[in-house]
Amino acid sequence: MDCPVIQLAKELISRPSISPDDQGCQAILTERLNQLGFTVEPMHFGNTLNFWAHRGTQGPTLAFAGHTDVVPAGNSENWQTPPFNPTIINQHLYGRGAADMKGSVAAMVVAAERFVKKHPQHQGRLAFLITSDEEADALDGTVKVVETLMARNERVDYCLVGEPSSQSQLGDIIKNGRRGSITANLTILGTQGHVAYPHLADNPVHRSTAFLQELTSTIWDNGNEFFPATTMQIANIHAGTGASNVIPGELFIQFNFRFSTELTDTQIRDRVTSMLERHGLTYKIKWSLSGQPFLTEKQELVTATLQAIHELTGLNAELSTSGGTSDGRFIAQMGTQVIELGPLNATIHKVDECVSVKDLQQLALIYERVMELLLL
Repeated sequence: MDCPVIQLAKELISRPSISPDDQGCQAILTERLNQLGFTVEPMHFGNTLNFWAHRGTQGPTLAFAGHTDVVPAGNSENWQTPPFNPTIINQHLYGRGAADMKGSVAAMVVAAERFVKKHPQHQGRLAFLITSDEEADALDGTVKVVETLMARNERVDYCLVGEPSSQSQLGDIIKNGRRGSITANLTILGTQGHVAYPHLADNPVHRSTAFLQELTSTIWDNGNEFFPATTMQIANIHAGTGASNVIPGELFIQFNFRFSTELTDTQIRDRVTSMLERHGLTYKIKWSLSGQPFLTEKQELVTATLQAIHELTGLNAELSTSGGTSDGRFIAQMGTQVIELGPLNATIHKVDECVSVKDLQQLALIYERVMELLLL
């Protein structure tokens, strides 16, 4: 018979909750939290389902954050077993969302059940912030819940996000920060014409080569003790009408910065603008900032999590700020200590996504121990 963590993970995986369609996952979670005496507050925005739940009143607030949505499974015929039919093979639970992050959400809720049963009069507040839109636009999810909480001066001291942070074995890495992310959609303007009459046209591709060389060869910063150096990558570049005898009138370039705390998004915009002006280009540019960098230093939350991992696994976890963005970037705006700790990330978003059964059971124990260290 499956243990409680695996049972709940299976229940969640069996629902095809592709962003932002929750498919009833949050109803399962809120019912269980209601039974524990949590005050559960739905916060739905647009097509996105969210909830904020809390138990207790006095003392610090420890929140667990996660998402019930998953990325599409792709062609199900490529999977060993149907992606929304959770199956255990060789002591691994297979299914879309097993690692990212329905397994973590199941571990959080079961940990809370155990903790409350043992410590019904615990100090502080234990809370949950769950969304159905982390994998897609993330416009009506955690960011809107955070805005609502901040507007009424809610305090969240600590937040553990269940993103799959582990690399080689459970608990080897804690994400205690993330780089910022900003994307430029740049259009270089020229004059369309016939390739046989270049003197009557202005080719934006030719005109932009020096700019592109500088853009790609620039060292933006050297990082610091917490963050690797800022990186810039061109994601898309396009020009032309499809005809070989037409000089294009526009060149479109999309590029993204993952930036450290050594730079601000304003500095990045200004430096790119200066580059464009220096190369004499006529252009239109639209920027999209998807997240500021954040860092949680070695304070109460990090210390408690390091201790819990060491006690239960014997590992000395490494602190890291690598990887993409997460909803932690929104929660950090509240002045909250934020970290990410979850299962191995080796199969996330892939065919045959899976998680070790033992790891999920262990993860629930780690989460429970963090609750004890911060709320007792």
